[in-house]
Amino acid sequence: MYTSTPFKVYAMIEMTMQVPDKLAMRIQPFGPWLPTVLELSLVGFKTRAAATATEVISFLETNPTPTAFLDLHVSGQNQTRLRRLLALNEAGMLSEEEQLEMNELEQIEHIIVMLKAKVAGQIQ
Repeated sequence: MYTSTPFKVYAMIEMTMQVPDKLAMRIQPFGPWLPTVLELSLVGFKTRAAATATEVISFLETNPTPTAFLDLHVSGQNQTRLRRLLALNEAGMLSEEEQLEMNELEQIEHIIVMLKAKVAGQIQ
């Protein structure tokens, strides 16, 4: 099955997994958001960007409505951090660790933007 968004075409594969009961209880609240949680988990965070991913995952755990998801914005603290990194980048003053953090934040943003486009297409 192929699902199309304005940005990209996704090939979808249905998977069946066996997980311990305890884990199943923990992931059950994610419901339809589980693919996004898995994708965020695979980014391989090495910086403070993990705080932003954790914030997004915690939000998805509440099983938000599509409209609530479209309204998702990270906390002011995480937005301030991103603005600082962008300013340092523009000035050519990012350290190697800050560059890595900014790259990770860009990956998170890309995942969220792509999912928002998909969700918006489903509710129209």
